[in-house]
Amino acid sequence: MFVGHLAVALIAKRASPKTSLGWYVAAATALDLLWPLFLLAGIEQVRIVPGAMAFNFLVFDSYPWSHSLLMVMAWALLLAAMARRFGVDTRSASLIGVLVVSHWVLDVVTHAPDLPLWPGHSPRFGLGLWNSALGTLLIEGALWVAALALYLAPRRATAWMGRLALWSLVLVCSAMWAMGPWSPPPPSAESLAWFALIGWIVVPWAAWADRGWTEHRT
Repeated sequence: MFVGHLAVALIAKRASPKTSLGWYVAAATALDLLWPLFLLAGIEQVRIVPGAMAFNFLVFDSYPWSHSLLMVMAWALLLAAMARRFGVDTRSASLIGVLVVSHWVLDVVTHAPDLPLWPGHSPRFGLGLWNSALGTLLIEGALWVAALALYLAPRRATAWMGRLALWSLVLVCSAMWAMGPWSPPPPSAESLAWFALIGWIVVPWAAWADRGWTEHRT
């Protein structure tokens, strides 16, 4: 899942609008921001298997430090504490922690049974939505569109740059998500990891886009 994680960040912004969308995007995508770093460090493993699932060509052999539920809860506490340290209010910081955990929950919906509860020998979970390309496009796409509508409903752009920043982010992320399964697979796990680091750009991009919008005054 990709735009589904961004969707819950948009919903969080609607629920607690004082905090920058950048914080919420960082929280909702935190596990996928850590994952390529752990791949490059050699402590997590993935294989590229074209056709592994209809909407995904990756087989996640081991990712206990970024994607086990126990570690996810630890990352959630850490990021929430960091947010408080940087002046985020208690309500929003708590929501940031919830968003980190939401990533694991949403991944359970899409992944094959590969998500562990804890590092080491652990049961693995996954409902396999990625086995259906159409189902993934419909369900995750609907969540994405609904979240955008919720985010935009009380807001207006303060200038054309705000519109450009937000809609360019939406278009780029939507295209990467929708085209991903039909794009040529990367030649190696290492090249995949380097490419996945692009995800770090989305966080400041979202913060920049959010600054260009303000809530309506009634």
